[in-house]
Amino acid sequence: MTANLTSPVSALRRFTLMVSGEDAIDAGLDQNTPPSGLPQERFLLGDRLPIAPILLLGQSDLTINPNETIACLQPVHLHATRDHLILMAQSQIDLTENESAGLLNVALPFIEEDFGSKVLFQGQRDWFIPAGPFASLATHSIDQAHGRNIDWWMPRDTSEIGIAKLWRKLQNEIQMLWHIDAVNLEREQRGYPGINSLWISGIGKLADIQTPQLFEKVNQIYGDHALLPGLAKYLGISQQNELDFSKLQNAFAWIDRPESIWDNLSKALLNQELHEIEIIDFPKGQTRHRIFTAKDLHKKSWAFWKKSAPLTWSEIISA
Repeated sequence: MTANLTSPVSALRRFTLMVSGEDAIDAGLDQNTPPSGLPQERFLLGDRLPIAPILLLGQSDLTINPNETIACLQPVHLHATRDHLILMAQSQIDLTENESAGLLNVALPFIEEDFGSKVLFQGQRDWFIPAGPFASLATHSIDQAHGRNIDWWMPRDTSEIGIAKLWRKLQNEIQMLWHIDAVNLEREQRGYPGINSLWISGIGKLADIQTPQLFEKVNQIYGDHALLPGLAKYLGISQQNELDFSKLQNAFAWIDRPESIWDNLSKALLNQELHEIEIIDFPKGQTRHRIFTAKDLHKKSWAFWKKSAPLTWSEIISA
């Protein structure tokens, strides 16, 4: 099975599907330092990875200075093993809005003193603040670092020495405050993991964003990933969580289970509701673009008298 790598003409009806990929560590590539961002994060936003301002744009109605460097702070649970700590995904900790507000209220004086700024916006899981003295830190999103030993994924100095140490000092102060806080005492009584640390990531500014050229012809974005509402607002494109199969033309989707929609997508292509489907994935952390037309979907068979079945998603993605 071969697909066109490029389209000879600009398709009037194209659907683009992006599939989350592995980072260099999961792909088994040797790394001396943690890889900067997941490949899908770099593809959508550029190598500077200004994740925090995009999240803020998607979660709030604030007018954001495109040249202001913003950091995202996230209350997290660090799970202790025998010899190291593992970062738990936020989806696993079930943090409520009231709990988030209570934890921030305790930590706020320390955060705003060290950052030298007021918190811009508090979401249920994400708090945003001008990065100030922490602007030069190299950080990693929870999506990339969760489930792993955090020693390798902690913020690191880049152009200025001592900033990572300054962050760890603030982080330790907040950990001590939260250890005895009523929010955590109540959570533990209910059997929930305690919120025992604060994570910083996504440092950047809107002016750093470098979006792929394909969005120049996209009029609809589908998917519920946290980056998509802000990205859609930044680009001035409509976004919704659920896919509308009656509106596939010139749309882009990033969803967790692409196999669940492939039958409908291939039917749209075979019925000429679409001219092309572009699939973007990241084998071994590298961006790969493939364009499929209706003729690309049929399996090649020596039994030419039999009608061939369309390629399955498993066959498409494993090629």
